[in-house]
Amino acid sequence: MERLMSSVQPPAYGDLITILSIDGGGIRGVIPGTILTFLESELQALDGGDARLADYFDVIGGTSTGGLVTTMLTAPDEKSRPIFSAKDIVSFYVEHGPKIFPPKSSGWLYTIANLVKSSVMGPKYDGKYLKGLLDKLLKDLKLHQTLTNVVIPTFDIKRFQPIVFSSFEVKKSSDTDARLADICIGTSAAPTYLPAHYFKTQGKDKNPLEFNLIDGGVAANNPTLVAISEVTKQVFRKQTRFDQIMPLDYARFLVVSLGTGRRGEEKYNAQMAAKWGFLGWFINGASHPLVDVFTQASPDMVDYHIGVIFQALQCPQNYLRIQDDTLTGKVASTDVATKENLQNLMEVGKALLKKPMSRMNFATGVYEPVKNGGTNEDALKRFAKLLSEERKRRTAKSQNAKSV
Repeated sequence: MERLMSSVQPPAYGDLITILSIDGGGIRGVIPGTILTFLESELQALDGGDARLADYFDVIGGTSTGGLVTTMLTAPDEKSRPIFSAKDIVSFYVEHGPKIFPPKSSGWLYTIANLVKSSVMGPKYDGKYLKGLLDKLLKDLKLHQTLTNVVIPTFDIKRFQPIVFSSFEVKKSSDTDARLADICIGTSAAPTYLPAHYFKTQGKDKNPLEFNLIDGGVAANNPTLVAISEVTKQVFRKQTRFDQIMPLDYARFLVVSLGTGRRGEEKYNAQMAAKWGFLGWFINGASHPLVDVFTQASPDMVDYHIGVIFQALQCPQNYLRIQDDTLTGKVASTDVATKENLQNLMEVGKALLKKPMSRMNFATGVYEPVKNGGTNEDALKRFAKLLSEERKRRTAKSQNAKSV
């Protein structure tokens, strides 16, 4: 089959606006990595072995580990194709995860030592291996060079505000046209786990612009809504430029949102939390309650808001959220990168494909099967067909436009 073009034709040539979003979650990035491997394999079955996810999505958004996956899928090699295919993602975590999150000792003595280290001596990991790895893989590639639009949230601890690294914004201003390696390190700098990241870019007035970044998960651990907002702003700008302000038809949006799993166990309760002081909220055994809270509350709220919007637009079938809400023990951890746990995370991803397509009941926090929705695997097959058809439609219209 004819090789796909290396960049996505704009939505003006098609019917849909396509978005892929990947949550943060540290080593649990193995879970969406497994899901993405299946989706890309379905696209390859339809369009040939050279098909890549970046060929089909108008924007790919990712936070923290999701930002790393986003970059892997969109950063170009010397042939202007993605550096990584989806099937390479899990292998990446298996090879490098244990070095990014080197195993620590266990037991009560370690718990005390970890408490002292986290509260006095700095983050759990020094981040040097991750930085060196990303510098080697991505070199000096910058945000404007990605093969499709990307949206990667971070948080600037100095300005005390979220910073979204967006391909759309780079087209308007070069201020945030940072090295992809720096963006990945910044969005992954989870408080208590990895150190904050400092770097500069060359601003539009030639003066250096400083960034002091921590994990984007503190602002948007589920970046789906941020990605939708960035697309909305871009469409509005184009309309304003041509004095044609029209309501944006959100029924055109086709959204795939992948979680990294959430706890299915009742790990904390009010009696426990009532006794926690400053340090207690940060360290509880081997866990970090405050980090657990903000990284889980945000994804669920985003899922709730988007689910309501698509229901109201009477096109719930255009929004697919795949999330496992049954994680317990080590597989629910952010940084347990042992061989056993990595294998277990792969199994979680594979099992998730076979589970019924579900939506969260916000009253109970439980994901409930969608009536006649089939499995997540079935849903991804349906989405792959829609993405393939949209891609072919855009390519055909683009070629016709060029021949006129």
